[in-house]
Amino acid sequence: MKVIDMHCDTMKAILDNRDIGKNINLKNNNLTVDIEKMKQGDYMLQVFAAYTDIKEGDSLVNALRTIDLFHNEIEANKDDIGIVLTYNDILKNIEQNKMSALLSIEEGACCKGNIQLLRNFYRLGVRMMTLTWNYENELGFPNEIIDNKLVLDRGLKKSGFEFIEEMENLGIIIDVSHLSDAGFYDILKNTKKPFVASHSNARSICGHRRNMTDDMIKKLAHRGGVMGLNFYSCFLNNNATDDDMSKMDDMINHIKHIKNIGGIEVIGLGSDFDGIDCKVEIENASKMQILAEKMKKEGFTEKEVEHIFYKNILNLFKEIL
Repeated sequence: MKVIDMHCDTMKAILDNRDIGKNINLKNNNLTVDIEKMKQGDYMLQVFAAYTDIKEGDSLVNALRTIDLFHNEIEANKDDIGIVLTYNDILKNIEQNKMSALLSIEEGACCKGNIQLLRNFYRLGVRMMTLTWNYENELGFPNEIIDNKLVLDRGLKKSGFEFIEEMENLGIIIDVSHLSDAGFYDILKNTKKPFVASHSNARSICGHRRNMTDDMIKKLAHRGGVMGLNFYSCFLNNNATDDDMSKMDDMINHIKHIKNIGGIEVIGLGSDFDGIDCKVEIENASKMQILAEKMKKEGFTEKEVEHIFYKNILNLFKEIL
């Protein structure tokens, strides 16, 4: 079963290791995603995030460093994996028996509210971007805890509206993971193309503010978008902590619920590998097929599993890229 995963933080993890003197690479490492593990897991495409934390220095510089690493590592492994700038690149890589790598940004603050920087990121190969991470930035707000109260109703700022218009014009996929509820609806009302929640689960099953409400799931499905199942234990189970293992049974509960709410076509994979702290029953990228087998045992058809594992995301890429 081919795999498309909409989100991992492997490039940032490699960079962090190198910054402390550990010379690891994408070919073969001790992280959860590398070339060899992806081959074993039957990957078609991995979306690699250039993730930055605005509390860790200049987000623009840190994003550019991560993107530089991305290009260097893909070039070093060009016999196995190729960069995706258009949908046809995916098809070419398949013809050449290579996997694909798509570059995303996680934390729109790296653009500093400057739409010219957005266009330059596009020129560097970025084809997907979250507007926010966990903090307010120039573009908008996440769901926040302020004075011990959850604040959901602060959405996009003026620059955020300008950015989503330009992202649609350029062909950068809008990613609403980490964005506030109000921001989700701002995007819904002010865009025309499908968009994604690259690594978010169902809030009805696990009430974390990072997850999607049933209404959001319905609206995303109606738009033709896709949400990627996040493997983080705290986004899967209300009672879980970072110390608890992420379980496939919880993943199946989310998938079944999302299917009932939005249909099979709205579900994809967004593991968040190398960005989550907990242990995962699916230990790394090489083990992805055990989830496919588990889903079949739980009553999903081969065709349904194909849609979740790669076809839904592939269809979205075909439309936007």
